[in-house]
Amino acid sequence: MKKIDQEKSEFLEEMIDHWQSENLIPEATAEKLRKSYESKQFDWRRLAQYSFWIAMACGVISLGALLIDKTLLSYINKLYNTPNIIISLVSAVGAAWLFIVGFRRKKLKPDLIFSNEAFILTAVMLTANAIAYFGKSLHSGNNHFSILILIAVMVYAILAYTFKSRLIWVFTLLSFGAWFGTETGYLSKWSWYFMGLNYPLRFVLFGLVLTAGSFLLKYKKKLDYFFSTTYISGMAYLFVSLWLLSIFGNYGILEEWYTVKQISLFYWAIISAVCCVISIFIGLKYHDEIAREFGITFLFLNLYTRYFEYFWDSWHKALFFSVLAISFWLIGRKAEKIWKLNG
Repeated sequence: MKKIDQEKSEFLEEMIDHWQSENLIPEATAEKLRKSYESKQFDWRRLAQYSFWIAMACGVISLGALLIDKTLLSYINKLYNTPNIIISLVSAVGAAWLFIVGFRRKKLKPDLIFSNEAFILTAVMLTANAIAYFGKSLHSGNNHFSILILIAVMVYAILAYTFKSRLIWVFTLLSFGAWFGTETGYLSKWSWYFMGLNYPLRFVLFGLVLTAGSFLLKYKKKLDYFFSTTYISGMAYLFVSLWLLSIFGNYGILEEWYTVKQISLFYWAIISAVCCVISIFIGLKYHDEIAREFGITFLFLNLYTRYFEYFWDSWHKALFFSVLAISFWLIGRKAEKIWKLNG
């Protein structure tokens, strides 16, 4: 008897009942199928997944706390007085070892998904630490640290391509976005505007380019493995930036933004909503689930953001939340009908 997760068990039970009700299988076969599996009493897989995520998050938080604690850093420097280049080399060696172990385990023990990913994530963090301390050891004093981020992008890209790892490719794209933001900041002498564009508007263009570039990967045999990850990342950059643009407009300084009425930024909200509708249309026409889901999600997010912006101060809170409750109830009712129809 095979033990399976609770969700899979419920799905199989539902399908067996459906086949039996439609007279597709006899009762004896249905009973035989039910006895061929057993539902797990506890979802250990999910616990393992969440445990590793929490462990990695705690590791990142502890590292961040260490890096911002000047007293602790000063004490460590006095105690060890380790040169930055040594820290960089140790981090690089540690990262290389963890990458080797992680990908060797991936081949030998492919079923241990989350512990294997934990090795790779730790290696990625150590790689970033190695590059950061390498930059500190050079310390040119010109604040052009976006070069270090670009080095990280190239290192992660090579590692992702070499090991065929979508996880490392995600970090490549995140680093690429960080490089774009810091490089445009450096070129504008850390002004809030670069060529008249604030950060959200810059990243709208970045998201468009990344989304378009993902389709170039789709038609390259050696790179099509990274198409979906790049496509989703590009859409995330694009739609999150459009949403922020609908709130802040092309204002880079909060003091300026506070002085304008939100209704004066309505045209940015229109542009954002139009992009969502276009994405939904493309998704429906070309059966592109990613485009459709992004369009629907951010269209709703835009609508509710406008609702909060325009009516939070002017409406009585009882009326405000009553309308909000009714709208969610209607959405839930419609979703329930679609779910039943699909079932």
